[in-house]
Amino acid sequence: MLSCWRKSGRLTAGTGASSFFGAELVRFPLIPRNYRFYDLFEKSAHNLVAAGDQLLDLMEHYENVEMKTARLKELERAGDAIIHEIMAQLHKTFVVPLDREDLTALAQHMDDVVDSMEGASTAMRIYGIQRPTPAARGLADIVRLQTVQLEKAVLKLRDRSHLKSMLEHTVEIHRLENAADALFLDAMAELFSDEVSPVEIIKWREIYDQLEQATDSAEDVGTVLEGIVIKHA
Repeated sequence: MLSCWRKSGRLTAGTGASSFFGAELVRFPLIPRNYRFYDLFEKSAHNLVAAGDQLLDLMEHYENVEMKTARLKELERAGDAIIHEIMAQLHKTFVVPLDREDLTALAQHMDDVVDSMEGASTAMRIYGIQRPTPAARGLADIVRLQTVQLEKAVLKLRDRSHLKSMLEHTVEIHRLENAADALFLDAMAELFSDEVSPVEIIKWREIYDQLEQATDSAEDVGTVLEGIVIKHA
């Protein structure tokens, strides 16, 4: 807290400000409160949830594929625009509310989640997938659940009194990622054990890789959030 003296015509009592010989002590924060970063991260988290919902809808209701994959592409571009704004704010803001490296990592990993979701949907479209497998639907559902937890955690960033409660969400994100790993391995084993053509194996391996990468990136976001809790809670 920085202090300065302001001239006053008389001494005042009971105002909460110190005074000395007609000068009133005025206090103001040394570190300005920049809420723009919190607004942008909350916007990014909301975009993640929208993308997760869209991905699951594609998998569970596999129709209008062109339209649904185009919508995911729009959400991916919207996410990019938000991340670019965060990075621009980092470059031009002298004092930031959290560690600069944490804000950078958080932005990058959140962007990676959307990129992988969009990558999976685009692969399904260009490869002419006729219908999603149960494993693909399961992985998409896990990604969606992770995005919900991420949004709940990110909403607590701006109030440091709530930082510790973010951990309940990051723990769930890690649990979901472990479940995704198990599902991914089962899906790959099934892919190679069945009488599937090499071409189909290549197609589904890329789709599964993209979905599993989305869950990994969501876990990376959770890890960054845990570091923020350790440093600032």
